[in-house]
Parts: sequence; C-alpha cells; structure tokens
Amino acid sequence: MKNTTGNAGSRRVAGPPLTAFRFILVFGVVSALMDMVYEGARSVTGPFLGALGASALLISVITGAGEAVALVLRPVFGRLADRPRLRWALALTGYGLTALSVPLLGITSALWIACLLVLMERLGKAVRSPAKDTMLAEAGTRLGRGKTFAFHEALDQAGAFLGPLLIGVAFSLSGSYGPGFLLLALPGVAAMLLLVWLSKRVPDPSLYEQHQPPDGSVSYSGSATPGPAVATPQASSRIPRQFWMYAAFSSLTMFGYATFGLLSFHLVATGLLPPALVPVLYAVAMAVDAVAALASGWLYDKIGLKVLLALPLLAAAIPWFGFSNHTALAVAGVLMWGAAMGVQESTMRAAVSELAPTGRRGSAYGIFTACYGIAWLAGSVLIGLLYERSIFALAVTLTVIQAAALAVFVIVRPHHASGS
Repeated sequence: MKNTTGNAGSRRVAGPPLTAFRFILVFGVVSALMDMVYEGARSVTGPFLGALGASALLISVITGAGEAVALVLRPVFGRLADRPRLRWALALTGYGLTALSVPLLGITSALWIACLLVLMERLGKAVRSPAKDTMLAEAGTRLGRGKTFAFHEALDQAGAFLGPLLIGVAFSLSGSYGPGFLLLALPGVAAMLLLVWLSKRVPDPSLYEQHQPPDGSVSYSGSATPGPAVATPQASSRIPRQFWMYAAFSSLTMFGYATFGLLSFHLVATGLLPPALVPVLYAVAMAVDAVAALASGWLYDKIGLKVLLALPLLAAAIPWFGFSNHTALAVAGVLMWGAAMGVQESTMRAAVSELAPTGRRGSAYGIFTACYGIAWLAGSVLIGLLYERSIFALAVTLTVIQAAALAVFVIVRPHHASGS
C-alpha cells in the first residue's frame, strides 16, 4: 500500500529490511568465509610457487602483479559500481572468481597455470571491491565509517586467521599443498550462498545513506519506483586535489612495501621455518592485522588521517626484520607486516569515502587503489631484483622510500581535509 505525504510527487517506502549493523555484520561474515579461501591460499603462495620451480624474482613479480591486478583494474569496476543496480552483480562475480580459482590450484602442477590462477583470484578482488566498499560506506553512514571498515576488516581477519590454519593442518597431514586448496572450496560455497541471500534481502543498500524521517521510512522524489536519491551538487562534483595528494602518499608507501609471497619464500628457502608452519605464522599475522585495523579505525574517527603516520614507519622496519637470517627477527618482521596491512586495508579505505564526493565514491575507490596498485607492482619488481642481489641494499632502499612517503605526508598534509 502506498503511503503518500503532503508534498506532491513524494513517496515513502519502508526502510531497509535489515538494520545497518546487521547488514554490515552479514557482509562481514561473507568476507570472513571468503578470506578463509584467498588468505589461506595467499599464506602459501610463495612456497607453493617456489616448489613448482619459481625464482624469488618471479614470486615477487607474480605476487606483486596479483596485488596490482586487484587494484589497478578497480577504476573500471569502480565506475560500474557508481551504478547502484550493478553493485550486487559485481560483488557476486568477484567473489565467484575467487571461490573458483583457489580450489583449482589444488589440481595443477604447472607453474604457468598456477601463476594464472593466482592472478585470476586477484582479478576477483578487483571486480568486487569497489562495489563492496561503496555498499559498506552507505551502510556505515550513521555508525561511523572508520568503525564500519575497521569492524569489517576485523571480521575479514577472522577468516584470514582460520584459512591459513586449515592449509597448515592439511599440509602437515598430506605433505603437499593440493588437499588444502581443495578444502577451501567449502567456505567458498558457503560465502556465495550467504551473499546471494543478502543481495535478495537488501537489494538497494543506498537506502541506508538516505535521510530517514522519525517514523523510520525513507522519502523518495520523482517516480513511484524506489531508487537512489536524486544526485546533489556534491555528487556530481570533481574529485578534489586533496584526494590526489592522499593517493600520492599512499602510492609511495606501497612502492616500498614487500609482499608476503616473498617474505614466506624467504622463510622456507633459508630454512627458518618448515613449510607447514608458514601458514600458521600468517594466521598469527592476520590476528595482528585485525587488532591493528580496529585500533587504527577507532583512532581515525578520533584524529583523522594522522593515524596513517604509523604506516611508513612500520613499512620501513619490515625488511630489516622480515628478511633477516634469524628466525625470531624474521617472525617479528612478518607480524609488523600484518600490523601494516591492518592499517592499510581499513583506515585507508575509510579515508577515501571522506575525501571523495558521494556520487563519485565508487570511481574514487577505483582510482585510489589503481594508483597504489601500480606503485606496488613496480616496487615488487624492484624488491625482487634487490633480494636476489643484496638484502642489505634492499632494506636500505625501502627505508629511503618510506622516509620519502613520510615527508610527502608532512608536506602535503592530507589530514587537514579530514579534520575539516
């Protein structure tokens, strides 16, 4: 039954069938299940490719290229994510690619096929992430976007903790990586079923961001068909200069950031850890990631982008510890890597939603991640080359890069926009 108001052409419909918190919670469970899949695979990608004959340079390039694929293609899918009717299709397609590619790793013994599957899994992340982040930003309007993304990242890391443990147990029992990859098909199927249910239950998450009158309904203008709110002047405005300055800082930081693929290869190649313990260490790093995400998300809502000053400091310390020939130092380096990832994957995303116009948010997420994805790929090539020549030169070079990133942050002061 229609419920009209006194204003001509206006119409009210019931609000979203799930509260914003429940939407974020269910989406977080989907992400947790899928994180079991791709983080389980990610925890052993380096040693797995190494066992198939890959060199340190190739591992660094493939894992860096995987991250670049997950990031550089996001402007394309981010622009598509600006269309509300496409967001669920993008999310379902992206998660589906990951759910399919990881189990296939369990039945391949060819290095080139394994490399393609690693890239295919990362392509799934590129397809789904702008749409997912946009829907979470809409649902997190009233809860606080820093807290929303931090809470979502913490749920992600619950899966990122369990997936590597599953791989580690499977490797210990079988002595090979294949059974573990095949087991990861189970959480992948569960995630897809839950995602389909959520998309049918809340087909239009933009309702969360629209103004809700005291009676809990949502007002629409125009046609009788419910849809997104009419664009405001801000929605059609250009992406501001402060956003580009922030993207430059983030890109420089990721240029000097090693991938876990190379870190894990180093652990196994130097005999610091047996292969079965590498995914266990990764699981612990993901627990550190979750704690760091919650802490940085909470601080972001309090002090803004200044919390990101910790990121280049952590990234500069990682090579000195992570590529050490002492087990304790290398383990500490991996834990630092996990803490830096927690800051990078939660607070960086939250900041984009504040620096970009509402109507360009999907595109902004895509552009931002493409910038630092290209930087991460270029850095991975450099890091792989330096690793094969001199670990000391590698550590010095990455420290200089992170010092430059810190200087950029201080000079361009992107946190001033957040504070305003």
